[in-house]
Amino acid sequence: MGFVPFVSGLNAHQPKSLRYVPRRCRSCSVIKRRTVQALFTGLVEELGSVVKRSETASTPPAVDLFIGANQVLDGLQLGDSIAVNGACLTITSLKRPKGFHVTLAPETLRRTSLGQLAAGDLVNLERSLAANGRFGGHVVQGHVDTTGRILDVRPEGDALWFTIQVLNPIERDSSQETDWMAYLVPKGFIAVDGVSLTVCEVQDRERTFNFMLIPYTQEHVTLPRRRPGDLVNLEMDIIGKYVQRLMETRLSSMR
Repeated sequence: MGFVPFVSGLNAHQPKSLRYVPRRCRSCSVIKRRTVQALFTGLVEELGSVVKRSETASTPPAVDLFIGANQVLDGLQLGDSIAVNGACLTITSLKRPKGFHVTLAPETLRRTSLGQLAAGDLVNLERSLAANGRFGGHVVQGHVDTTGRILDVRPEGDALWFTIQVLNPIERDSSQETDWMAYLVPKGFIAVDGVSLTVCEVQDRERTFNFMLIPYTQEHVTLPRRRPGDLVNLEMDIIGKYVQRLMETRLSSMR
């Protein structure tokens, strides 16, 4: 995995290009830790709020969002990556202590549900993983694969069951179409709106899967506020993607 070269015990044995090197802040004497670029864990740090949405003058137009936040602003710098409902976005402007701006490019609008956000909507926020941080959840890149539609939300005791129907995005190149159901396995990982979750059951014929939220998670993510019919961002486990690619390459070479 990409973060292994930064583990302190291995650092001395790595090539210089891979070694962890602390960097010193230009404006103070504090040594800052580098982050593992664009790598997340699916553990939401804060619920932010969309303060303003505006469209750019480009063709096709992009969307600028100003997101109100507090906790995640700590340590953020212009150009850093942040996961917003599971999509890795670039900080284009910082306005401490109120929030930050991000831009949604046309591909982001096609691939994710972020284009539906409006002022007042809550979003899951997570900063990219620090090289010296704990690794909870699972490997999340912030590269949303497709969206899913919430079909059902039902309680069981204090927990909530969610049933999601997997949708396939319309690809610009039809040869790149992927059946994302193939990457879902019971007890495997999936990121839903940036939340690291365990898949409980997979129903291939209905193109659905389900998962359960415990009370603690319900209090710290946006999912309990969603309703049947709403769209959510889905990112499949990266390990499954690599296995699929390796198998395709190997089988192709055997023909």
